[in-house]
Amino acid sequence: MLIRLQNISVIYPIQGYEPKQVLSGLNLDIHPGELVTVCGQTGCGKSTMLRLILGSERPSSGQVLIDGVVLSRPDRNRGYVPQKYSLFPDRTVLDNITFGPEMEEFGLLGRLRPRFHKRRHELRAAAFNLLSQVGLHPSDAHKYPDQLSGGMQQRVAIAQALIMQPKILLMDEAFSALDPATRADMQHLLRNVQAVTGSTILFVTHNIEEALALGTRVIVLGKTSPEAGAGITLDMAVPGQPQPHMLNEMSARIEESASAGRIAVPTEYARCGG
Repeated sequence: MLIRLQNISVIYPIQGYEPKQVLSGLNLDIHPGELVTVCGQTGCGKSTMLRLILGSERPSSGQVLIDGVVLSRPDRNRGYVPQKYSLFPDRTVLDNITFGPEMEEFGLLGRLRPRFHKRRHELRAAAFNLLSQVGLHPSDAHKYPDQLSGGMQQRVAIAQALIMQPKILLMDEAFSALDPATRADMQHLLRNVQAVTGSTILFVTHNIEEALALGTRVIVLGKTSPEAGAGITLDMAVPGQPQPHMLNEMSARIEESASAGRIAVPTEYARCGG
């Protein structure tokens, strides 16, 4: 088991008000190589769940296990791609991609070390390979973020995460700001990237069509009441090539589960290709 969430609860204290329960009794197992899409209404804890897995936030109770170990902070095995592009405006595409491993290995003063230039050459070669993997051209390497379209910037953000060779890639509504055509291209790109890298991906989205197009498995978070913390209201495997009538039925189940917040019966669809 790569990711295991055991009886997770998250409560945020609010000064002068009752504490806010975000997640309650959340249990989830994710196997290596799964592409799990996560849906649910705004405020139901989707992003909180990603931050718990990333290690940037701790649960109020329960455990988050990665490869059977509780990890207290982010590491290179868990990449993160946010909705808003996290690019440095004063760095080129190439420098944005290599920034993470350079800082991890050398820090701010590491450029003075003898092996820095050799390692930087290796990282830049890896970054050039990633450019083609995420659908960019070598000529884009020396451009700055403001010279790129939104889709191109998001491709760079994915390359930023991939150069760390993470086992787990966490994506928080990463395509929501893109136009429909670019969004479709990025969905196709993500499926190809996962096929090549074998990364386990959790992808948060409000778009049900996107959840079904991308995921080998769809999870819906929801609340049984406004005061309660969210839990999993649906955990559904997605066949590799579902027929239109199956897509319509699955879409309806996701919509119902997200809005009603009821606990759904496990899906009758067998997992295919995941």
